[in-house]
Amino acid sequence: MTRDQAAPEAGPERFREGDRVRVRDDYPNGHFRTPVYARGKVGIVTRRFGAFGNPETLAYGLKGPKKHVYEVRFRQADIWPDYKGSPRDSVDIDLMDNWLEKA
Repeated sequence: MTRDQAAPEAGPERFREGDRVRVRDDYPNGHFRTPVYARGKVGIVTRRFGAFGNPETLAYGLKGPKKHVYEVRFRQADIWPDYKGSPRDSVDIDLMDNWLEKA
C-alpha cells in the first residue's frame, strides 16, 4: 500500500464493554505500539473508541487498514506480580484490535 491510497475501513468491532481479552504475546520487529509489560496479560474492555489509522503502519508512511481501539483495564497485580498496592488498583491501556484476542 502506498502513501496516497486511502486507508481501508476497519471491519466490525470484535469486543464490547465487559469482554475479557488477552493481549497478544508477540514481539514483532519494527515499530509497535503495545506495551511489553501488557503482553500475554488478561484484562476487561471498559470502553470502545472507534477505528483509527494503525500507528504501526503509519510510522512507515503506509496507511494500512484502520483498527478498532479499546480501553482495557488490568489489575495492577496481574501486570506487576510484585505489586504491593491494593488488590483493587488497576491500570487502563488503550490497545489496537490486532493486539487483542478473546480470553
